[in-house]
Order: sequence, then structure tokens, then C-alpha cells
Amino acid sequence: MIRYILKQCKNELSTIYGKWFAYPVIEETLDLDNLSQHMSEHNSPYSQGVIRGVFTDMVKCIKELLLEGKNVKIDDLAIFSIGIKNKKGGATSEEEFSLSKNISNVKLRARATGTLSVKALNLEATLKKATALTGNQSTGAGGETGEQEGDSTDTGN
Repeated sequence: MIRYILKQCKNELSTIYGKWFAYPVIEETLDLDNLSQHMSEHNSPYSQGVIRGVFTDMVKCIKELLLEGKNVKIDDLAIFSIGIKNKKGGATSEEEFSLSKNISNVKLRARATGTLSVKALNLEATLKKATALTGNQSTGAGGETGEQEGDSTDTGN
């Protein structure tokens, strides 16, 4: 269940000023130790330490491959790649282009794939208004992003 809160755009210069939007409530961020522990508790023949070691090596290898100009696809998770953030304006010609003048930085990109794709998530996700944060009792479900206030009798527990 994905809990969400509503926030209103307060930027008076924006074309969406005054509109309300849903944002997910992130309750916790798990690191590799937590993920390894979680996985080892799913009837895995591997200990938390073994799983953690494989993850640590995987992260190092993914970084190495990305810096070599390769993409890395982990099925049903994401395709990892490097992106380049160009500075605004660009160069007027190829001869005028320089790294220091025209490149802001590099960035990590991750594009969901397989069972974690946007399409798959939309089919499986259920949403519920985070009543503990808002005090409201309305909820929604079924992966809909435009649910109506009070469309469910769920008490928020």
C-alpha cells in the first residue's frame, strides 16, 4: 500500500499555482544491510552476510561498467546508465564547445524495466491517503491517481 499526502503548489509564478498534488509518504529507506536481512528472512539458503557481500560487489561492478560507458540492465528492476547535464545555452559551434563551459555534471539514470516498469506498477499499486499525517479519513485504492475524497469506508488503520 502506497500512502500519500496532498500538497498545494504555492509558487505564484507557476501555471499550476493553487492546485493540489499527491506525493508518496516514504516511511523508511533501507540500506544494503537492511535489504540483505530482509532477503535472508525469505526462506533463503544464503545468510545476510553472503547476500550483503554479493550486493556490495554488484554495486562496485555497476559503477565500474557505467564509468566505462556501458549500460547495466538488472532484469525486472532497472537499466542503469550515465547521463550528461549540459549547461543552458549550449555552444554556438563545435569549436566553441568545452567541457568546463558547457557541461554541468554527469548523473546516474535508472529506467524501470520488467515487473518494475511503470505499466506494471500502475497495475499493482494501491494508494491510501496518509491519515496519520493529515488527520483526514479518506482513502483510495486500486492504483488510481485521481480518487475522490471519502470514496472508501476504510478507517485508515
